[in-house]
Amino acid sequence: MNGFVAIVAIFIGLPWLILHYVTKWKSGATLTGEDERLLEELHSAARRLDERMNTIERIIAAENPGWQQISVDPAGIGIEDRTINREDRITRDDRRSK
Repeated sequence: MNGFVAIVAIFIGLPWLILHYVTKWKSGATLTGEDERLLEELHSAARRLDERMNTIERIIAAENPGWQQISVDPAGIGIEDRTINREDRITRDDRRSK
């Protein structure tokens, strides 16, 4: 009788337990309505901030004709090169003004 209980526990109980928690894990991985609403709000805020940054950059460019926007790579690739180029540009501008 004890062997029968052990076999039932191993071949029926254990797979049922594993599948039960796998199903719960998969159903919990979806976005809820509140999550989607929060993502939409964040996307809207990011769009507004981008528009504000563009406006500020246009104002600075209008007030300072020599100002040049330095683009930043979101992946972080080549930022050092742009920094060197910016320093070179500043050095060249200093030489011109002398």
